[in-house]
Amino acid sequence: MEFITHLRNRCIWSWHGWLDSWRTEASFRSWIWANLASAALAFYLPLDSGERALILALGVLVLAMELMNSAIERVVDYISLEQHEMAKKAKDAGSAAVAVTAIAAGIAWVVVLWE
Repeated sequence: MEFITHLRNRCIWSWHGWLDSWRTEASFRSWIWANLASAALAFYLPLDSGERALILALGVLVLAMELMNSAIERVVDYISLEQHEMAKKAKDAGSAAVAVTAIAAGIAWVVVLWE
């Protein structure tokens, strides 16, 4: 029964994180819309299941990276709003993670469409 309680709590906490990010993070909302467009195109085009799965999975990974980036930014800002080189580096690395994941998704689209 303890497993069910923990699973329930994890689902609730995840949902709270999702809703808060939707409400407060414009970048997250932008990636949601981009993913919806990408998914619609992936289902519209005659892709095989592997190609479609790759496109959809990479879109979800972009969202995961955006959530991690938001978490990094919030923790850094919670600790201090003072400008500091290490805080900038942490935030920039989080942003770079989103960019690299988005580039991977873009490359997947190029490869899928190239064939």
